[in-house]
Amino acid sequence: MDLTQGTQQEKEARSKKMMLWFGIGSLIMTFAGLTSAFIVSRKREDWLVDFELPQAFLISVFVIVASSITMILAKRAMKQNNISQTSIWLLVTFALGVFFVYNQFQGFSEFVADGYYFTGATSNVTISFIYVIAVVHIAHVIAGLISLVIVIINNLNKKYSSKQMLGLELVAHFWHFIDILWVALFLFLYFFRYII
Repeated sequence: MDLTQGTQQEKEARSKKMMLWFGIGSLIMTFAGLTSAFIVSRKREDWLVDFELPQAFLISVFVIVASSITMILAKRAMKQNNISQTSIWLLVTFALGVFFVYNQFQGFSEFVADGYYFTGATSNVTISFIYVIAVVHIAHVIAGLISLVIVIINNLNKKYSSKQMLGLELVAHFWHFIDILWVALFLFLYFFRYII
C-alpha cells in the first residue's frame, strides 16, 4: 500500500496512527526494560521471594478489563452514530479508569500496611521495583484519562461520526494497550514468584 496515496485527511489519519504505534512500541520497550531489570535483580541477596501482591491490584485487573469492554461499546455506539450512547460509554470508561488508579493507590497502602515502603530502612528492592512498574503504568493511564476527556468533549461537540471517528479510534487503541499491559504486568508479577 502506497502511504502517499489518498486525500490529505487520509494521509493525516495514517500518520497519526503510525505515530501512535511508534509510541506504543516505545512503551513496550520501556516495560520490557523494567521487567528485565526485575528478573535480573532476583539474584540479589536482599531479594524478597515470598511476597504477596496487594488484593487491590487484582481488583484493578477486573476494573481495567471492564473499561476495555466499555470502550468497545463506545466505539460500537459511534459506528451507529449514537452520540449520547457513545458519551455514556466514554464516561463509564473514564470512571473505571479513575477507579483503576484509586485501586493502584490502595495497593500501595496495602504494601505500606505490610511494612513495605518504596524507600527507606524498611524498603525492599523487590517491592520498590513493583512500585516503579505500577507508577509508570499509572502515569500512562492518566495520559489515557486526559485523552478520554478530550474525546468526550469532542463527542459532545459532535466532532465525530461513523465516518469520522479518528480521535476516538486512536484513544481506544491506546486505552486497550494500557489495559492489556496491566493484565500482562500483573500476571508477570504474580507468577514470577513461582518460577524463580
